Amino acid sequence: MHETPRILLVSFDGLRPDLISAELTPNLWRLKAAGLTLANHRTVYPSETRSAFPSLVTGTTPDRHGMVGNKYVDRSVAPARYIDTSDAVLLRELDVESNGRLFSAPSLGELLARNGRSLAVLATNTPGTTRLFHHKAEDFGHVRLSGHFSEACTPSSVLAEIEAQLGPLPPAPPKVEPDRAGQDWITSAFLDYVWPRCSPDVTILSFGEPDVTSHFHGTAAHETKSIIAYCDRQFGRVLDWWDAEGRAAGVQIFAVSDHGHITGHTRVSVADSLSAAGFCPGIAPGPGVDVVVVPGQVGAVYLEEPNDAKVARLVAAITTEPWCGLVFTRAKDEVEGIAPGSLSSALVFADHARAPDVAFSFRTDDSVDAFGLVGGTFYDNDRRTGLGLHGGLHPNELAALGIVAGTAFPRTGVSSFSPSGICDIVPTILHLLGLSSAPNMRGRVLHEALSSKPHHLGLREERSTARLRHYIQVLRREHVGNASYIAGGWIE
Repeated sequence: MHETPRILLVSFDGLRPDLISAELTPNLWRLKAAGLTLANHRTVYPSETRSAFPSLVTGTTPDRHGMVGNKYVDRSVAPARYIDTSDAVLLRELDVESNGRLFSAPSLGELLARNGRSLAVLATNTPGTTRLFHHKAEDFGHVRLSGHFSEACTPSSVLAEIEAQLGPLPPAPPKVEPDRAGQDWITSAFLDYVWPRCSPDVTILSFGEPDVTSHFHGTAAHETKSIIAYCDRQFGRVLDWWDAEGRAAGVQIFAVSDHGHITGHTRVSVADSLSAAGFCPGIAPGPGVDVVVVPGQVGAVYLEEPNDAKVARLVAAITTEPWCGLVFTRAKDEVEGIAPGSLSSALVFADHARAPDVAFSFRTDDSVDAFGLVGGTFYDNDRRTGLGLHGGLHPNELAALGIVAGTAFPRTGVSSFSPSGICDIVPTILHLLGLSSAPNMRGRVLHEALSSKPHHLGLREERSTARLRHYIQVLRREHVGNASYIAGGWIE
């Protein structure tokens, strides 16, 4: 391996690994041939972007880094407030007012800076997601670039120089239109400026598609396949550079996604169900609201008075509904939550101070959608049926892309079927750089990918069950050494 390896982590937001093919994604297919595929790779719960990417960069789960969902209720202030983490300016304000504790765990950028190394981020995700990749970049003089949003970019001098070279940041397109211009801009910014001028030790290049297009057109719709192919062509430019010079410069490539998608088949209203059960729901704290139902595809419910009796009453109400999947509350013991019929939130690593009083996923099934993809779900939003969704515990929501390639990974064109996860990427990167992992990381070093011979890792499977009347829920987890992976959950 090169004496001073550098790392390029390329992310495709919301890309199901079973959509990778020689026809649709020839360049990712080329990377598979040049590297090792993590064929049993998963994300965290909730399987939402702004929980998953913080897990990626901290190497740990939401209970330890604190980004418990795309949106959450902040009870650290009075009155409690609703937080939308897509807002980059708000995230900076929250980090400053909390004395740097937006995350409850150190992130990759901080760990690299402590050791005199650098992280560059280039992303076309929301401005908040872009910031979450390296929320303290301005504190260390590191580069963070959004493909659309200047408020997520730092330093301003670097943005000005790149805009002078490539043209101004393209405006974000309407969500119903696939985002091509942004993917092109960040790829050119990396190849033409960030790599030759900044030479970062680690670079995160995050394509914000096909997630948005999946949400608005469907997971394998024509428009979605078109943007997958477009992102793959941009990645092909990067792979051509890697073949020409990056590999010889010691660059190791990690290609990942943060979650998969399944298809919404039945629209429901959680608020209507709670109203019928005698609650007064709202989407944010306010007068007359006794329960906040945070909008999203994973259920996050905050009670105004979260005593055990009210938590149990709420769980009893939702578990009678046909849309209700797995339900989690504060731990009563190692398996069960405080509410009868609920599982302990610790089982899915969701027991942070910011976590909801009741977390649930919508009920899923293995129905086949119009595109031939397995995975269907109830949902609660204003969009039509047949569109892509994620957040819950179906195996195809949890499934994530994982491919590694470079001189550090001697086996090529093969797959590892050992469980791995999004929290394992940063421990492996730090290991390659000769740096120690943070003590609170749940992820492990992917030694099986670094070995020239197949590794047979000890695997232990665990199933946890909770029951309330006819409602029976099952959560499956897999364990490799001290690392644990959520494999799926269902209602029996």
